[in-house]
Amino acid sequence: MKKNLLLLFLLVLIPKVHAQDYFPNNETVQNRNQNFTAFTNATIYVTPNQIIKKGTLLIQNGKVISVGTTIAIPKNTIVVNLEGKTIYPSFIDLYTSFGIEKPKSSGPMSRGQLYDTKRAGYYWNENIRSEINAYENFKYDNAKAEEFLKAGFGVVGTHVQDGIARGTGTLVALNNFDGSKRLLSNKITNHFAFTRSALTAQAYPSSLMGMMALVRQMYYDMDWYKKGNSETKDQSLEALIANQNLVQLFTTDDKLNSLRASKIAKEFGLTYLMKGSGNEFERIDEIKNTNSKFIIPINFPEAYDVSDPIQANQMELKDFRFWNQAPSNLKVLADNGVVFALTTDNLKKMDSFKTNLLKAIQYGFDSTKALEALTTIPASILGKSKEIGSLTAGSQANFIITSGDYFDKKTVLHENWVQGSRYVVNDMSTRDIRGNYDLVINNETYKWKISGDVASPKSDITSVDNKKLNSKITIANQWLTTVIKPADSLKTNFTRLSTYLGNTSNLAGKAIVKDGKEVNWSATKTSDFKAEADTKKEEKINPLQPVTYPNVAFGNQEKLTAQTLLFINATIWTNEKEGILENTDVLIKDGKIAAVGKNLSDPTATVIDAKGKHLTSGIIDEHSHIAISKGVNEGGHNSSAEVTIQDVVNSEDPNIYRDLAGGVTISQLLHGSANPIGGRSAIVKWKWGRSPEEMLYKNQPKFIKFALGENVKQSNWANVNPTRFPQTRMGVEQVFTDYFQRAKEYDLAWKTYNTTKKGKAPRVDLELQTIAEIINKERFISCHSYVQSEILMMMNVAEKFNFRVNTFTHILEGYKVADKMKEHGVGASTFSDWWAYKFEVNDAIPFNGPIMHNKGIIVAYNSDDAEMSRRLNQEAAKAVKYGNISEEEAWKFVTLNPAKLLHLDDKVGSIKVGKDADVVLWNTNPLSIYAKAEKTIIEGVVYFDIQRDEEQRKAIAKERNVLIGQLLEEKNKGMITQEPKKAERTEYHCDSLEY
Repeated sequence: MKKNLLLLFLLVLIPKVHAQDYFPNNETVQNRNQNFTAFTNATIYVTPNQIIKKGTLLIQNGKVISVGTTIAIPKNTIVVNLEGKTIYPSFIDLYTSFGIEKPKSSGPMSRGQLYDTKRAGYYWNENIRSEINAYENFKYDNAKAEEFLKAGFGVVGTHVQDGIARGTGTLVALNNFDGSKRLLSNKITNHFAFTRSALTAQAYPSSLMGMMALVRQMYYDMDWYKKGNSETKDQSLEALIANQNLVQLFTTDDKLNSLRASKIAKEFGLTYLMKGSGNEFERIDEIKNTNSKFIIPINFPEAYDVSDPIQANQMELKDFRFWNQAPSNLKVLADNGVVFALTTDNLKKMDSFKTNLLKAIQYGFDSTKALEALTTIPASILGKSKEIGSLTAGSQANFIITSGDYFDKKTVLHENWVQGSRYVVNDMSTRDIRGNYDLVINNETYKWKISGDVASPKSDITSVDNKKLNSKITIANQWLTTVIKPADSLKTNFTRLSTYLGNTSNLAGKAIVKDGKEVNWSATKTSDFKAEADTKKEEKINPLQPVTYPNVAFGNQEKLTAQTLLFINATIWTNEKEGILENTDVLIKDGKIAAVGKNLSDPTATVIDAKGKHLTSGIIDEHSHIAISKGVNEGGHNSSAEVTIQDVVNSEDPNIYRDLAGGVTISQLLHGSANPIGGRSAIVKWKWGRSPEEMLYKNQPKFIKFALGENVKQSNWANVNPTRFPQTRMGVEQVFTDYFQRAKEYDLAWKTYNTTKKGKAPRVDLELQTIAEIINKERFISCHSYVQSEILMMMNVAEKFNFRVNTFTHILEGYKVADKMKEHGVGASTFSDWWAYKFEVNDAIPFNGPIMHNKGIIVAYNSDDAEMSRRLNQEAAKAVKYGNISEEEAWKFVTLNPAKLLHLDDKVGSIKVGKDADVVLWNTNPLSIYAKAEKTIIEGVVYFDIQRDEEQRKAIAKERNVLIGQLLEEKNKGMITQEPKKAERTEYHCDSLEY
């Protein structure tokens, strides 16, 4: 009896891949087999658009010999009749880490990191690992390959997913039986990403803008090295040069990062294949304009369990909305002509792939386009169309056999052939045993109903007294196994039936009952299986919420456009010699201030009666840190002049809308104060709903952030063992002197080379290039500062190198050295009344701004804070309170004066004919604590309207209610849900650091 049990156990566990119905799938046999194999009478998708009915596919030695309806079948051909079945090319996934061990982290990055690499002969930054080749680190993973094979994939691209420049990827055929043919191409792709390497302890780069700057510097270095200018060998750069002709694949994982990568590509004349994220539909116009091809994941978010209203209220609308809209992404991309392949990347389980794909099709994605994205498009992207992705003559014999249309939910994938090797997923020779039976086990009688699918039938067994027994059927390699557990039995009281499925309609075999005894069983068929009429309605899809610009709360249904507007009877704060004008009109046309005066008219204008209201120029925040993605500081080095905030503007930050509601139209987004020489700034107009590039002020003056004090010398960084220079205030001065001297020499070297064209070209150094612009008076410094000694030091260093500091920001001891500042010619952007929040501001006083103003210094009040930035009108009023400054002059502290500091006062900062129509309509005196911005207008576009805001609040509440209803319905249907997550938003300040 023990022998019988062992035999039964072995038979049940025989792998499906060894099923033998037309020849054994044994590697040795396969290698000897030189015969043809013909698959006849099938529906064959040669390509997604070339379909053959009742066709024949002829293969030999892992290749397609021919395909068609009139194929001459050679002698000794193995013929497989696939009548009623369908053949598709096996799928291709270009983006995996298949067979690659995940790099182990070097541990958390601390603030005490060294600058330099310890790797000799490689690039100076260890996040550039372009010399890595995936095929050298590759180890075939049979178990993981089976997951892909069961999902229909035959070929995958794989690479080491680590670092910024990640090296080359390889192309692998998922041939589980012949390892000699698996590697289709050792080097097929060259990979990049905005992600630090887990293998390095180097502190730089720690921010997204630092990563972008590093990629730029890498390309400049590659070009310089390629021209033979280097005297030392660099294996990383040599690899970059050698791999230039491969497909350049950039992992962006966000729509805005795709735009950022595209920006770099255009700068260097490159073409990137982008690995996207699934949110491309939110910025489809900009995505389309990149002209890039994409690899798109379909890992749609699970529904949120919103049954707890308290938890649900913590969720942001954008997260609910993304859950609702994400399945439409593929349709939107296809409808806009974006070429893309699909990937299984980031799926929790491979089973979700087809489920999500079918969901996308439900939402309008065309099934032919889906098949293209899995076959011909990835093959074409790689330049491998003649080898993979289709079943044309000469291509590899990579195909799947299905029971019907792959995109039908009920279709079964039977086999996946890769390079002519057969992998069985669901044996298509499985007998249809469905029906009703009289079951007898050891002389006890039962009723047995077998239903469900042929390959995975369902079992329903009831006793003579109508008690239901729990049972489950498994069919493998034509062996049927059924496990029965009576409802009232113990966990161990199972009955196990087994039999080999022959050709008879009845079933019989051996059973092991609960006491271990072996008995006979039989099942006599009493009636055939009849499929129940499908009474289920077609599964409803959730109505899609419209995409807004941006696709977050308070986004607009359409991109806003400029209007012709006529404000009449307003109190106008001109900030010009005319002063404050009562009962005056302002005409805005073509984005400009067209006229200021009384009794104006324009038949094309929308007239706004502003009687009792105040019209001002827009507030300008000289020092802000809102709307920045993934790091306000690049603090890994003591100078990061090569980075720029312009690279990382986050156009979807809700603080933009809040600023507009507070009357702010322009902000300078500054790098933080983690290092003496920070990064370049971005001057932006808050065009809510527009792209980051559209928000950037056109042809803006060049600025850079410098910093003094506690932050840069790391006294407040809590370092146990600080290693980065400087650590003292005198060290900060030396950093400035050293860098300016180096930049001066760098600039001279380039000027000499450009004049003489002799010798080797100097290396392009983005950091020194930027600092040289300061010396050449092409870039202005906005310097974070507090104490008088350092303020004087900074001016002395500037004068030593023959330039002037443009702005001291914070400058809380400016009142002590106002005379020296006036002599130097520097402006001040300060706080109205902040003091004592750290040691170096103990001497700050609220009279600081007025004192400097009275000394003839241009003074502005800035926010440096997301909350304060939307109340700068009230900050301006404090100059009246503390300094007895007139209301008109105080208002200039947040309008005209910051415009002057930013060298923009010829275009903005006052209401004057010809200037940009950046204006705000207030319900009362703008310096009042009761003042509200009713309209905030930038270049004639009303980006904030208080009435529209009220309507949007109602619409948001209604939309949340609709989406919560949809989510509750998902849970009620038994769908998988996830716990709501409270949105964690980082609000950056000068000293914020990323790791």
